[in-house]
Amino acid sequence: MATGSTDFRRQITVTASLVVCIVGSMIGVGVFGGTPIAQAAGGALAADSTLLAPATPAFSIWSVVYAGLVGYTVWQWLPSQRSNPRQRALGWTVAASMVLNATWILSVQAGWLYISVLVILALLVTLVLAFLRYSRTRAASWVEAVVVDGTLGLYLGWTSVAVCANIAAALKASGFSGLGLRPEVWSVAVLVVVAVVGVALAVKGHGRLALAAAIAWGLVWITVGRSSDAPESFPTAIAAAVAAALVLGAAITVRARVVAAAA
Repeated sequence: MATGSTDFRRQITVTASLVVCIVGSMIGVGVFGGTPIAQAAGGALAADSTLLAPATPAFSIWSVVYAGLVGYTVWQWLPSQRSNPRQRALGWTVAASMVLNATWILSVQAGWLYISVLVILALLVTLVLAFLRYSRTRAASWVEAVVVDGTLGLYLGWTSVAVCANIAAALKASGFSGLGLRPEVWSVAVLVVVAVVGVALAVKGHGRLALAAAIAWGLVWITVGRSSDAPESFPTAIAAAVAAALVLGAAITVRARVVAAAA
């Protein structure tokens, strides 16, 4: 009885967190009197603000992520999922991620860039924890693979890129001079780290394509941004493109090996 009650509270919490997340996202696009993220905090997170800022079309991935979170919330209400060990391991973590998502939007709206960095880092840690949990087992069906693994993979992949852009924006706003190094040195170094992390996640996650695709998506739009919009940077554009290819290539290779081994 106690376990069933806990499961119900988890389902309710996930649903309430989704509502908070959606309201936060609507504020983030200018609904309810909010300022669009690209214009908030003095435009610190605009597509042309730093070398690591993805071009504007990149942010359309949020629509897919939010749709996936709605699907996940509905999925976890199915009778078959109420006491499912996977949902018990993921539910509270996913709920926390959605609340953090809304908190990040509100912190940017308030112009608190350094607070927003702390929040998005907390979001990243939460999503990594979810990744480690759902990677332990395989989805029981293709629907679960899409709604659960796919959604959370896209969510983590995009956040992995967004956190870099957020930190870069906060540093620029604070007047960080680069310690005497050219901006391209920093941007390329960060992109190398993203590539290494992306490849590691591909291996750890047994080649989960949604995760790699979201990372590659963000990196490709950094390439587009730095090739066609200020501040232009050829080294950054090339580094982002190479990083995208490495992450996606690693995931495809690992996935192919997993499929071959299971055949």
